[in-house]
Amino acid sequence: MFRKAALFILLVMMLVPMSVRAEEKPFQLAVVNPLQLVPEDQSIKGVGLNLLYGSNENFSGIDIGLINHVKSRAIGLQWGAANVTEGDLSGIQLGFVNWTTGYMHGVQLGGLNFSQGDSRGIEWGIMNYSKDSFGGFQGGFFNYAGEMHGLQFGVINATKNLDGLQIGLANYNGNKKPMEFMVLVNWSF
Repeated sequence: MFRKAALFILLVMMLVPMSVRAEEKPFQLAVVNPLQLVPEDQSIKGVGLNLLYGSNENFSGIDIGLINHVKSRAIGLQWGAANVTEGDLSGIQLGFVNWTTGYMHGVQLGGLNFSQGDSRGIEWGIMNYSKDSFGGFQGGFFNYAGEMHGLQFGVINATKNLDGLQIGLANYNGNKKPMEFMVLVNWSF
């Protein structure tokens, strides 16, 4: 089985011309960066398969693998154990760890979800952490948003500034309107 898979990978790498330099390639096959079909400084618009770890500049489409890394902008689906977008995400991240450093507009479903920029959409996991402004729904054991516009549903919910509703055993609202800390339900509109 392993020999057949290795032969298939080598065949695909030989058949796809490496000398063609288009702005976006339709397919990525990576074992571990830099051992990948398309170099990391190029973009993919199509499908990516990362056996261990693959990295590209921009990605539009479906990026599947153990560790998926996009250096600038991701549009579409990232599905793996760890998904990292060092820029803006418009789409879905499904994995144990999902990380976005720029604007996140979409869905993060996993164990640990992190967004460092402004975010809009859904975060559902064990821990959801949105450093800046979050608009939408956070659901999990622990939810944090720098500024929350929407609903937090979990055991522990926290925000510096709430414009919405928190439902959980412990709810913290840094703007203290109407209450800083509430059990079961906290709100501020």
